[in-house]
Amino acid sequence: MTLPRWRRVAAAVFCVTTALPALAAESRSDIRWSKVPKQVLAFYYGWYGNPEVSQRWVHWKNVDVAKKHIDESTNFPALGAYDSHDPKTVDLHCRQARDAGLTGFIVSWWRQADFHDQGLPLMLDTARKHGLKITVYYEAVPPRGSPTVEGAVDDLLYIMKKYASHPAWLKVGGKPAIFIYGRAVGDLKLEGWDKVMRDFTAKYPGGAVFLGDRIAPEAARIFDGIHTYNPTGLTKGKSLEEIRGWAKEMFPKWVQTAGPDRIACVTIIPGYDDSCQPSRKPPRPITDRHQGETYRAMWEQAIAANPDWVLVTSWNEWHEGSEIEPSVENGDRDLKMTLQFARKFKSLKPRTR
Repeated sequence: MTLPRWRRVAAAVFCVTTALPALAAESRSDIRWSKVPKQVLAFYYGWYGNPEVSQRWVHWKNVDVAKKHIDESTNFPALGAYDSHDPKTVDLHCRQARDAGLTGFIVSWWRQADFHDQGLPLMLDTARKHGLKITVYYEAVPPRGSPTVEGAVDDLLYIMKKYASHPAWLKVGGKPAIFIYGRAVGDLKLEGWDKVMRDFTAKYPGGAVFLGDRIAPEAARIFDGIHTYNPTGLTKGKSLEEIRGWAKEMFPKWVQTAGPDRIACVTIIPGYDDSCQPSRKPPRPITDRHQGETYRAMWEQAIAANPDWVLVTSWNEWHEGSEIEPSVENGDRDLKMTLQFARKFKSLKPRTR
């Protein structure tokens, strides 16, 4: 099981007004992103397995179909305890996402050749079929316990050389995009990631677009875009009106922090509840769904803030109760709402400098 993600919260044709990313740290500040096409991307977890497909249970625990219960999963998937390597499941997920107005997935990625990595080719091929884009969420820098710049560069080169030429890979200005999770950002700190990107670009001509999980001016000077994974640390225990007021105040600040020259992301959640996991001791940072109105309020304020991209946490993080994938408890309510608001957001004009 992963560490709780809420802890990582930090307070078609378009123009790139720069040449390729420069190798000097000072020159990265000269990079300008403008008129970036709108995206609605959901964080996606390909870490589930069952005996029928993968010959073992992966991430699901003590599945009780009769009682519609899975230990350490807040809700019960409408599909049951599925396998992320099952082509039928991945095809359905991509079709549902497309029909709900999503433009793609940010897929959790951990290590070369592990269970998550092995599922990526299927995800890319299926996404292409449905017109979706895929990138990865780079979760942690190797080696564990002693992360290094060299370890990060090696992983990123592996990902880019193996997958980034795929037609379904998410690109900005012709460059492959990749999201860096807060844990990985923290592994090397901002100065380490500045070196990672310089070393990576020296070995991967043309470079890539890096979006770091830290909403701060100093992060915006290093990364091409900034975001946060999960705002529940700031919305926990709030009433619906408090959540709406918080989002109205905070989302424009996130866009302002990114500035006019970086890719600005706003992250929205339908709710959050990881109290089903015994390893996570109370009190937990629970954000109530308020019968779906939390998600609606966040969508409304995200559209008002007009970021470049809206990120949804999550498609299927069942352990933390943040999923919009249909469940026994909530049905397909969140997908219907996603379609309603994604259409509105994607109709907005791109931000300009």
